[in-house]
Amino acid sequence: MINASDQPLQSKTQHGFAPLAIARIKGAQRANQIAIYLIYAAILAFMVFGTIASIKAFHDNQLLYQLFYNLPYALIALTIPIAIYDALVIYRYRLNQPSMIALSIGVSAVVLIGGLLFADTAWLGLACWVGVAFLFKVSFKRFFNFLEAEAEADIIEEA
Repeated sequence: MINASDQPLQSKTQHGFAPLAIARIKGAQRANQIAIYLIYAAILAFMVFGTIASIKAFHDNQLLYQLFYNLPYALIALTIPIAIYDALVIYRYRLNQPSMIALSIGVSAVVLIGGLLFADTAWLGLACWVGVAFLFKVSFKRFFNFLEAEAEADIIEEA
């Protein structure tokens, strides 16, 4: 029987990344994709309920107004914990520059908290969090494109 420690190092890692690290990064990428779906759902809810609420027959309907006003906020707010988890994974495995991660999370948090405390509004802060999800999407895509290019280069070297 062969122990894991007897196997060569190349079979344990994929271009310097352990299989557990690759799995964790893929999991964060899937979580980020869920956040992006929530953002699309928020945009759709804003458009649909805003359109319905603007119809004269529904001007006084409080439920439609609350769905138009609060549902997009709630859906985007659900992406904040996902974005923070993604930021920690991206920082841990150095998929992006630490200053870029800190800047995106920091500015989004400051704008959201400042808007809630001083301007009694959250729309600008939540719009910042929308941008964070798409920034992280690009980081994950670049990383997996890098791994794919490295695998293709290894195949060409072996031939």
